[in-house]
Amino acid sequence: MNITKLEVVSFRNIKEEIIEPCEGVNIIYGDNAQGKTNMLESIWLFTGCRSFRAAKDSELINFNAAKAKLSLDFFGYDREQNLSLEIEKGRKFTLNGVKQPSASKIMGEFLAVIFSPVHLSLVKEGPYERRKFLDTAISQLKPKYAVTLLQFNKAVSQRNMLLKDIAFHSKLYDTLDVWEERIAFYASEIIRQRIGYVNKLSQFASEIYSGISNGKEKFEISYARQSPVAGDNRQEIYESLKSLLFASRKNDILTGSTSIGPHRDDLSIKIDGLAARSFGSQGQQRSAALALKLGESAVIKDFSSQQAVALLDDVMSELDVSRQNYILNHIKDWQVFITCCDPNSVDNLKYGKAFEMKNGKIINR
Repeated sequence: MNITKLEVVSFRNIKEEIIEPCEGVNIIYGDNAQGKTNMLESIWLFTGCRSFRAAKDSELINFNAAKAKLSLDFFGYDREQNLSLEIEKGRKFTLNGVKQPSASKIMGEFLAVIFSPVHLSLVKEGPYERRKFLDTAISQLKPKYAVTLLQFNKAVSQRNMLLKDIAFHSKLYDTLDVWEERIAFYASEIIRQRIGYVNKLSQFASEIYSGISNGKEKFEISYARQSPVAGDNRQEIYESLKSLLFASRKNDILTGSTSIGPHRDDLSIKIDGLAARSFGSQGQQRSAALALKLGESAVIKDFSSQQAVALLDDVMSELDVSRQNYILNHIKDWQVFITCCDPNSVDNLKYGKAFEMKNGKIINR
């Protein structure tokens, strides 16, 4: 999947700009607050997802304009395609000249993976961010997974309410069976899907990290169950969960929360056998997060045969020259967009295009 042309009008600080990137590495460089990240953000919105900067739609429109207009020409699924987006009161998409009823309808048409400094939380923060990463990645590949996750969360919420009420109404105790049955049913599928995804992601992310570190460091990820849930197939996991939920009732009533299930699990990330969160350097943690995001792109290609466009925001910071060289010159057969402040990065680019940005304008290309 490759972008051939991007047109941006009245989007954040970009009044009007057109870029025609190459099929390989494209660097957008310049000082801070010049619009580099805005350019990546405009591309990302064509996935149908919300801004990775958690911005409201109204914040995406230039101060002096009533609405923003974006257009993307790209090659995907063996044909030339066009997506356009108008942001005014909400977002309106058009795919190949046909208006779309909602953003969800264009999901999967244009594929991209975004890395920004906020994604360092995958390594540095607690398990919630890593679970969110897994659930979002799987949902993009398998929309039914998102439905399963929603039903699981509802069942856990219902059980938690019961746990709090049982202290005052002991007759409610027997109704726990119903919700534990549902939790085990949905949770067994969530765990099965997560294990399968992590096994696939591990293959690609480990290879990518080896390239980034020039083979000097070993990168490992695995799915970490925080409760002793047994089995790998759905039926075994289901039976184990039911038993564990039953056994945990007394303690769960005291705490008023469900202690067993995938909502407590984690993604273990290790570098040379040590936890990256606790023992990794800044450069190693950034490399680990990058390997996960690029690995996500590789899984998408393995699943759909389409290579997602890689959007790498401020990726060069805290990486040594060797790691920067890998990002610039050894990511093969992908279209990549990289933002950076240091113009020296352009000098190290062997093949590709560079765009200098200032005050929302491309001044050198």
